[in-house]
Amino acid sequence: MPTIRQVLRQRDPRLLLAAALVSMTGDWVLRIGLTYYVYALTGSTLASALMLLTSFAPQIVLGSLAGVFVDRWDLRRTMVVTDVLLALGLLPLLAVHRAGQMWIVYLVSAGQGCIQQFFTPAQQSLLPRLIDDEHLITANALGSQNNDVSRLVGSAIGGVVTALGGITLLTLADALSFLLSAGFIAAIHADRPERRARRVGGEGGRASSPGSSEPRARRVGGELWARVARVRTEWAGGLRLSARHRVLRVIGLFVLITCLGEGVMGTLFAPFVRASLHASSTTYGVISAAQAIGGICGGLLAAWLGHRSSAARVMGLSALAFGAIDLALFLYPLAFVAAWPAIVLMILVGGPGALLTAAATTLLQRNTTPTHRGRVFGALGAIEGAAIVTGALAAGFLGRSLGIIPTLAAQGGGYVLAGLLVIVTLYGDAGSSDVSKPP
Repeated sequence: MPTIRQVLRQRDPRLLLAAALVSMTGDWVLRIGLTYYVYALTGSTLASALMLLTSFAPQIVLGSLAGVFVDRWDLRRTMVVTDVLLALGLLPLLAVHRAGQMWIVYLVSAGQGCIQQFFTPAQQSLLPRLIDDEHLITANALGSQNNDVSRLVGSAIGGVVTALGGITLLTLADALSFLLSAGFIAAIHADRPERRARRVGGEGGRASSPGSSEPRARRVGGELWARVARVRTEWAGGLRLSARHRVLRVIGLFVLITCLGEGVMGTLFAPFVRASLHASSTTYGVISAAQAIGGICGGLLAAWLGHRSSAARVMGLSALAFGAIDLALFLYPLAFVAAWPAIVLMILVGGPGALLTAAATTLLQRNTTPTHRGRVFGALGAIEGAAIVTGALAAGFLGRSLGIIPTLAAQGGGYVLAGLLVIVTLYGDAGSSDVSKPP
C-alpha cells in the first residue's frame, strides 16, 4: 500500500502515531484491569458506574474550554506536559488496597479526565501541521486504527497484568506508557507556531505603568479580570464558529446523533449478547475482539482508499453502511438465534467504522484554521461526552420499556439518519479538498 508507506516514511507523523499507540495501549491496560479490580474489591456495579461517570464528566464540563488554551499554547509542549502530568496523576492509585479507598480511584479518574481534555485537541490540531493535505485522511485512518490495535492488545495485557501485580503493576504500566509517549512527542521536529502578541490591559483597556497611583491589588484584579474576559471571548468565539460554519454544524449534529447511539450500545450490548443471543461471557469476549479485528482491517482499508474520494462522501456513505450493518446485527436474532453472525457482522462493521472516523476528523481539520482548531475539537468532545452519558442513561429506561432489540435498532437507525444528513447537506459541494474557509 504505497500511500500508507508514504505517510509512515515521514518522521514526525510516524512519531505522533507511535506516541498515540503506546499511550492508548496503556490506557486500555489500566481500563480493563482497573474495572476488574474495582469490582473484585467492592463487589458493586455502582462503584464501576461511578468510575465511568467521573471519567466522562470532565469531557462534558471542560472539553470546550480546554480547547481555548490549546489554541494559545505550543501544541507539542502541551502534549509533552500533559503526558507527564497524566503519568504522575496515576500514582495515588498505589495507595488503594481496600473498598473504603475507592474515593481515591474516583479522584484519579476525574483528574485524568481533566488533563486529557488538553491532550486530545492538541493531538488532533498538530497532525495537519506535520503532513501534507493529500495524505491527511490516510494519516487519520492510521490514527483510527491505533484505537483498535491498542484495544485488542491492551485488553489482553490488562488481564495478565492484573493477575501478576494487581493495581500496583497496572498503575506503573500505564504511567510508563505516558512517559514513552512524551518521549516520542518531544522528538517531533515540527516548527512551533509564532506566539501571538499579548495586549496589556485587555480589549480597549489602558496599560498601567509601574508608577501608577492606582493600588496594586486593584491593578492585579483588573488584569486578572481582563484575562478571564479574553478567555471567555475566545471560548464563545469557538462555540459560535462551530454553530455558524455549515460543515462544522453538520458534523456537530452528526456527533450528537451517533454518540447518543454509542451510549445505548455501551449499555445494552452485553445484555443483548446474553438475553437475545443466549451466549456466554466467553462468546461476548470473542464478539468484542471481533470488533477490534474488524477495526484494524478497516483502518488499513481506510488508509488505502480514503484519499481516493472526498472526505464528505466517505463520511456519509460509511455512516450509511455502518448503520445498515448494525441494523442487521441487532435484528437477525428475531429470525434465528446464533452467535456466529454477530461475530461476522462485527468484523464487517470495522471497515465503514474506520473510514467514518478518519473522514470526519479530516473534515474537521480541513474546515478549521490552526488558531481555532483546539476550540472546535474541544466543543465537539463536550458534545460527544454529553451524548454518550445521555444515551447510556436513556438506554436503562428504554431497554426495560421497549426491549433490548428495538432500543439497539434505534442506534443503527441513528447512523443511517446521520449518514443521510451528511450526504444531503455536504455531498453535492464536497470537492476534492473539502476546504470551506471558516468565517
